[in-house]
Amino acid sequence: MLQMKAAVRREYGDSDQINLETINIPVPKANQVLVKVHATTVNRTDCANLTAKPFIMRFVLGFSKPRKIVIGTDFSGEVMKVGEDVTSVKVGDRVFGFTDTGSQSQAEGVLVNEDDVFLIPKQLDYKNAAASLEGAHYAYTFIHKVNIQPGQKILINGATGAIGSALLQFVKQYDVQVTVTCNTKNIDLMKSLGADKVIDYTKADFTKDDDRYDFIFDSVGKSRLKKCKPLLKKKGIYISSELGPNAENVFYALVSPFMKNKVVFPVPYNKKKTIPYITKLLGAGKFKPVIDREFHLEKIAEAYDYVMKGQKTGNVVLTMV
Repeated sequence: MLQMKAAVRREYGDSDQINLETINIPVPKANQVLVKVHATTVNRTDCANLTAKPFIMRFVLGFSKPRKIVIGTDFSGEVMKVGEDVTSVKVGDRVFGFTDTGSQSQAEGVLVNEDDVFLIPKQLDYKNAAASLEGAHYAYTFIHKVNIQPGQKILINGATGAIGSALLQFVKQYDVQVTVTCNTKNIDLMKSLGADKVIDYTKADFTKDDDRYDFIFDSVGKSRLKKCKPLLKKKGIYISSELGPNAENVFYALVSPFMKNKVVFPVPYNKKKTIPYITKLLGAGKFKPVIDREFHLEKIAEAYDYVMKGQKTGNVVLTMV
């Protein structure tokens, strides 16, 4: 039986739980597609799946130990084999996909259901294709949970991450004023992506800003509603990518109808909505993923260590060749 290298972890923990192992290449069932992986990323979702933090992740991934031992959530690559019932893609097609509970894609090959693969736009290479998924998937959720109108003001906290850099590009499709927070080295990048105002968080506290905003999107989940509330207009809306301390953002979202400012918890949309939207913007040149660093599969532990420091810009790509 043919074999491949895969990143495996059998217990929750840090990067020292990851081992590169040789495993059998799976055979597609009737509705499945076998993809030769060219690139994937190491992202926040991957880190949560590796560590099972926050604890609620265990209810999804497996309580005492992970049900899926091969890690990885997104991928781009070439179709190697298809099941007999597959009609949307064929051998040789360039495809990409993302599953937040795990695609088992940090490997030389990945087996996915037909519904979980999408054609890569012609002008996009494998690295940029992989970097277009996880962050943009969640960024889609932010802008579709609210009703953005021309002339409004939006603040994005943490606009240099995979979610934030995609979110900045997405909201610039609207006739709005966008303020972002970032560190000093990324100011020029933020301006190039369309930011109208940049607050360097290493030099100033963005919560002391004089402007008032219709929306505050905390794409890194490092602030809190209590701190951001003075920046919101009377009917302003706050959205965070994280649960918040003691899952406070879920609670606030539930009692939002009784609050002065509304809090929305961004439960992700189905990728049948998000990935076609992303693909359309990629094809139109209205979205370009930001790539920070590249690592080879052999250096996967180093890639996780870097991402878990919380200082990456955009995406960290993992290549197989």
